[in-house]
Amino acid sequence: MEFLSFLVILSLFSLSRTAFAVVNTIRPSEFMRDNNTALLVSKEGKFELGFFTPTDSSSNNRYLGIWYKNIAVQTVVWVANRCEPIIDSSALLTIDNIGNLVLFSGKNNKSVLIWSTNSPKQAREPLVQLLDNGNLVLRDEKDANTTKYLWESFDYPTDTMIPGMKLGWDLKRGLNRRLSSWKSSDDPCHGDFTYGIELDEPHHDHTYPQLFIRNGSAKLFREAPWEGISFSGDSSTGYVSVDWYSGLYNFVNNDDEVYYSFSLLNGSNIVRLVLTETVEYTEWLEEENSWSSSYYTIPGDKCDKYGICGANSECIITNNQVCKCLEGFKPKNQENWNSMMSWSEGCVRNSSVSCDTKEKDVFLGFSGLKVPDSQYIQLSKGDNQDECKAKCLSNCSCMAYSYTESDEGSDCVLWFGDLSDIRQLSSDGQTVYIRIPFSPKGKKTYVKFTIPKMNHEKARSDHKKVVILVAVIVGLVGVFISIAFYILRRRHFSGNSLSTLYFILSIELSNEVSG
Repeated sequence: MEFLSFLVILSLFSLSRTAFAVVNTIRPSEFMRDNNTALLVSKEGKFELGFFTPTDSSSNNRYLGIWYKNIAVQTVVWVANRCEPIIDSSALLTIDNIGNLVLFSGKNNKSVLIWSTNSPKQAREPLVQLLDNGNLVLRDEKDANTTKYLWESFDYPTDTMIPGMKLGWDLKRGLNRRLSSWKSSDDPCHGDFTYGIELDEPHHDHTYPQLFIRNGSAKLFREAPWEGISFSGDSSTGYVSVDWYSGLYNFVNNDDEVYYSFSLLNGSNIVRLVLTETVEYTEWLEEENSWSSSYYTIPGDKCDKYGICGANSECIITNNQVCKCLEGFKPKNQENWNSMMSWSEGCVRNSSVSCDTKEKDVFLGFSGLKVPDSQYIQLSKGDNQDECKAKCLSNCSCMAYSYTESDEGSDCVLWFGDLSDIRQLSSDGQTVYIRIPFSPKGKKTYVKFTIPKMNHEKARSDHKKVVILVAVIVGLVGVFISIAFYILRRRHFSGNSLSTLYFILSIELSNEVSG
């Protein structure tokens, strides 16, 4: 009955072609239709919500979307009905009687529900608003907390990430915010490519977040876990500040959420991340009236291709033969490896690891690496480095470990099974300790010499001690010299005064020390 009443309202409204003033909110009983103008404009005029047809499309398909308002090229950042186009201009947008934003098509004189926010929570006074960060939100106007949203478009991204948006997981709701490419330039439906954070064990304390680009189920690119500034798999140096962009990256990993986001230091810049077959960071260039050619693209080079060198090897982009077996490993197929025809078979150990507690394996440290991927990864917090190493050593399947410290505490990461997708980075990167089989006498033993990290507090303390010690010695020498010259003047030394002076100084110094 309620739905029939709603259809009556729609029918009555369809008799009118009344134009609505551009606003940034929708309330119940307000209807907005496709009239080739923006339906909502954010408060400061940065974004618009309306109906559009993709630029490259030869059809009349209409989609509800959000785009930048003040740039010459219509650039859509979000699409509501991305796989359910409306084939004409009969679309109508309103809030239904249970408080959801709904999109109808009136084709063939029938009202067909195309899309809905489908919020599980009902508002007393629902309000839909387009914010200046590009987020379309549904909230309760009666709620004093204006940032408490019942639904938001940022939770359901399409192919574009913009500042303030979260990419990752809401673990409480089981919501995975990830990008998915358009099917084609004229079809915003889900394409083959996705970009998002994947968890080794969702809803588990040991989860290990990594960023992946996938083509269907195939991994194309991996960014290794967060290190406090960036994800360590980034082969570029442009994550926090480069010549075209200055911003802040934020990574959150707790019991409720695992996500990363970014914000701009200069709010007037227009920057976006777009997924096609690659991920591109671009900026709007006002003087050129166009988007920049990509300032930063991933994958960026041959070594960015996921697993290009196969298992237990590393990719070094500066080498003629970019793939190299890790120390203690050899090519699985030497002929293919040498011919550089195929590295995908990877490398195998020179000898198997030992589970004999008397003949413990050793660990060889590799610095400046993009940390590996493997069949299973375990993360634990609060361990020291010795405990981390012991955990790996006690399990025959553990092939490597890493240990890092930050303001939030310490992380111990263990890798089990073959190690893949390792590359040398031009900067940053972590130290990974890879398990090397025990070598009995007469066989090669792998040893790593490391320069320990400087303890700055201890260094400052030691420096102070050295300064004080030098000052005391200089003072004592000054006193002894003064005493010696005083004695010389009183005894009226002649030709042998210099040798006698040394003799007196030695006696006086000896007396001081013994006293």
